[in-house]
Amino acid sequence: MGGATVAVPLWAWAAVGALITVMLAVDVLSHRDNHVIELREALIWSGVWITAGLLFGLVVWLLLGGEPAIAYYSGYLLEKALSVDNVFVFALLFGYFQVPSRLQHKVLFWGVVGALLFRLLFIFAGAELLDRLAWAGFVLGGFLIWTGWRLAVRGEPDVDPERNPVVRLFRRAVPTEARYHGDRFTVRVAGRRRATLLLVALVAIEATDVIFAIDSVAAILAITTNTFLVWTATAFAVLGLRSLYFCLAGLLRHFGYLRYGLALLLAFAGAKLILAETPVGKLPVWLTLAVVVLTLAVSIMWSALAARRARAAARRPGG
Repeated sequence: MGGATVAVPLWAWAAVGALITVMLAVDVLSHRDNHVIELREALIWSGVWITAGLLFGLVVWLLLGGEPAIAYYSGYLLEKALSVDNVFVFALLFGYFQVPSRLQHKVLFWGVVGALLFRLLFIFAGAELLDRLAWAGFVLGGFLIWTGWRLAVRGEPDVDPERNPVVRLFRRAVPTEARYHGDRFTVRVAGRRRATLLLVALVAIEATDVIFAIDSVAAILAITTNTFLVWTATAFAVLGLRSLYFCLAGLLRHFGYLRYGLALLLAFAGAKLILAETPVGKLPVWLTLAVVVLTLAVSIMWSALAARRARAAARRPGG
């Protein structure tokens, strides 16, 4: 697939790993006082993460060439779009556990660290499957098409933590406090170490994000199986997830039709994986980028127009 044959030296992996570590360190030091993230600060940090992701695409262009850079940008935009669903789920989970606003960034920070690790594991496993097993493309493609259909038909995902097997197993295996103790994940009570409700909320977010990780990694592998491009596109998109949450958590209702665009992109990625294993062959990377950009633009404009019509109807007499 696009960019799959480009060799990336080991020092490039080390450099990206060091860069991500530094960016995470700067972020956690900037929020070590557990203050409430206001919209202005969230917008600034979102701008920082998006700029970093876009600039890295230029680095890919200069070092590896145009086609790998287009594959990177396609994967980055796709992961960024799919992360909107993560924001919606995070909002539901924070509401369910009644996580204080000043502690939400800490939960999201460690949630993002876990998301990066899970995605790195899935990327190498998925790329290896696609490389070794000819039928893996049909399986992953079918899974993505089914996921897109489910998103379009069912809409809001079921994120009840009481029904999440990982959360239920954690509560059974680990002694847990049913309340918060500041920003601590564990606390000693009567000489025994116990998990706080903050750690339970983090486990719920990590367990839920694993499902999103499978979807998003499979979708990006439909664009390219170059693990370096998939990993960097995913990492830079996920790094801005915390800021995106604080920007969009209260605005998601204005993008009611975005889920149909995301469903279409998942189905397109699935069809692309399947076609790659047929005589049709691999679709060009530029076509993938065009489909991603056009689909997102149309679904966002559709949502904005629908919201405007709804407001206009509400202002009419009897609306």
